[in-house]
Amino acid sequence: MTQSPRIAITGASGRMGQTLISLVMASDKMTLTGAIERPGHDWVGRDVGLAMGGAELGVVVTDDAASALANADAVIDFTAPVATLAFAALAAQAGIVHVIGTTGMSDDEIAALDTHATRATIIRAGNMSLGVNLLTQLTKRVAASLDADYDIEVIEAHHNQKVDAPSGTALMLGEAAAEGRGVKLSDVSDRGRDGITGARKRGDIGFTAIRGGDIIGEHDVMFAAAGERIILRHVASDRSVFARGALKAALWGQGRAPGAYDMLDVLGLSTAE
Repeated sequence: MTQSPRIAITGASGRMGQTLISLVMASDKMTLTGAIERPGHDWVGRDVGLAMGGAELGVVVTDDAASALANADAVIDFTAPVATLAFAALAAQAGIVHVIGTTGMSDDEIAALDTHATRATIIRAGNMSLGVNLLTQLTKRVAASLDADYDIEVIEAHHNQKVDAPSGTALMLGEAAAEGRGVKLSDVSDRGRDGITGARKRGDIGFTAIRGGDIIGEHDVMFAAAGERIILRHVASDRSVFARGALKAALWGQGRAPGAYDMLDVLGLSTAE
């Protein structure tokens, strides 16, 4: 590709949407060509820069996702599962890169998403940051080294507007821990404790979700045994770390064969032991 990749952003008015738009506009490696919002949103029909409270950018917010994606080389999508599935069908139709940071997707929704990977380059991750993806690999290695005498607990904290729990990142870390132990997360996941729950089951991987204020994202993986605890931690202080990872993924996907990828592929960590 000789020209800068053309980027469309879904959920343009959201926190992540606005962060992505700002970073694309500041980049000399890509061009913003689409800003998408849901029908009826008051940003539709307005210049996205003016809608964001800044200077005019020459890109009008649209609710016609099909047209926006037809004129793009990649779409970056941090929305909701139902919307992401609709965008996946349109991205596949356009044959473009679809970078997905949407969380809270069920196994069935992910399976439906993957059906589009025969025609589109889909890059999906519960978290797009380099640090979290390194943490995932560390979690897998530590879990493989310690037996079930070490209880595993994934503790995550996010802002009070987050609608899903556990977070996509927490589940990604839980999957890494389960893979390290050679088990399926669905068989050992403990996601809810309230009332008289009884003693913790040996080998379970527990999840604790905290919601409050403007916390961007904090994740701990605790390995707790008699006499000691090992804690792996990642703290995000600026959501632009996720946006920068998504943009890196959009660039990496250019010219890539259709298929389902994740950030470990983008970062060259997919074969890490």
